Amino acid sequence: MKITTKINLLTTAWLLCVLVIINVVVFFSFLTITVNMEEDALSQKASDIVKEINLDHPYTEIDEQLKDYLTIHSYIRIIYPDGKLLTEVTNDKQLTKNIKAHYTRIQETRREVIFAGGGEEQVLYLRVPITSGKNVKGTLEIGERLLGLEMRKDILLSILGLCTILAGFLSLIGGRWLSNIIMRPISNMIKTMEEIEQSGVPKKIVIHNKTKDELEQMATTFNRMIERLGENIEKQEQFISDASHELKTPLTVIKSYSSLLKRRGLQNNEISAEAIEAIYSEATRIQKMTEMFLNMATAEKENILEVKSVNLNSLFREIQQQLKEAYKREINLHFSQDPIIVQADELKIKQVMIILIDNAIKYSHDKIDVFLDTDDRNAFIRVEDYGMGIPAQEIERVFERFYRVDKARSRETGGTGLGLSIAKNIIKLHKGEIKIKSEEDKGTVVKLIIPK
Repeated sequence: MKITTKINLLTTAWLLCVLVIINVVVFFSFLTITVNMEEDALSQKASDIVKEINLDHPYTEIDEQLKDYLTIHSYIRIIYPDGKLLTEVTNDKQLTKNIKAHYTRIQETRREVIFAGGGEEQVLYLRVPITSGKNVKGTLEIGERLLGLEMRKDILLSILGLCTILAGFLSLIGGRWLSNIIMRPISNMIKTMEEIEQSGVPKKIVIHNKTKDELEQMATTFNRMIERLGENIEKQEQFISDASHELKTPLTVIKSYSSLLKRRGLQNNEISAEAIEAIYSEATRIQKMTEMFLNMATAEKENILEVKSVNLNSLFREIQQQLKEAYKREINLHFSQDPIIVQADELKIKQVMIILIDNAIKYSHDKIDVFLDTDDRNAFIRVEDYGMGIPAQEIERVFERFYRVDKARSRETGGTGLGLSIAKNIIKLHKGEIKIKSEEDKGTVVKLIIPK
């Protein structure tokens, strides 16, 4: 069953249930109000009769008094305490035949249904004690047919039933219209998804009306997702293009020197040595580039961090010792307090620091300073070198994949232009920031902000 049909049927069913409840309340309210009005009128009439009547008068005189209070299809009785009837006046013999006389010492009102003229009739009667001082001398009983009550009930039921049917019909039409409005963005989304599935090209939903509701929000979110998907596809295509370009050069060099060795053989030791050295160098470069590709893919794919308490002071001392021995360079560590503890993925933070210090080593010849600091919320890491620096117009691009400020220098040092991109992604996973400040021929400062 379609969602539009479900919405239509559910809204109609709910409306009908509400209408039935309202109809029941209206019907019984009508009956209660009508009967109460009749009771009040009957009670007022009884009060007037009790004030005027005198049981010591002759019953003929009493009859004449009571006849003045008769209405259409009614009766008035006076009953002695022993149950005997003193007098009775009526203009509806069938009514007095169906309602038996009854003595009572308290006022009471009752409503009964009698069958007359082939149908039902509502009868309302009231019994009021007639007192003299503290003594009850008799009971006044007044009864009358509630003329037209059954007819009015039938008319009211017909009107309520007709209105309910009409409301159900209008609800079906309105529900269909409403469900179509609600489902239009979803239908557009389904259609767009089918087009994307068939063509393989991301496509946005066209939002015709700004309704500012959840449906527009859903369509807008879908468009943002498609936009992000398109950006990712562009990045993927750019990555493949850049990777192909980067691999093309070393492969060309390897192929050229391999052809040279194939043509001339190994007779010329000088050429052979040069070719072997070039092939080895370019193969090493391809190996490093491949490792960087894998690191980058892993960093982007594995968004789950193995978070634990990390002592940055101890971690940096270890990195400092390793890189000092490997590169024979002066690397100085400065910190404001010991220990500085953060909740982070130790291996990933170590990878970031090796990338930053490795860059500083490659693009400078002087010492390298690493500063550790902290406040209540964040830990701060600063790596400073005093080398060639980065031109101001290129600082924003250094985080792009394969981008290198000095391509000739990068080729000498084996740079691939992927390190800072990997570092930024790792810091982003930690919900931190990485900032670069640099000046040409004076050096570069890379600052990391990691939430503790």
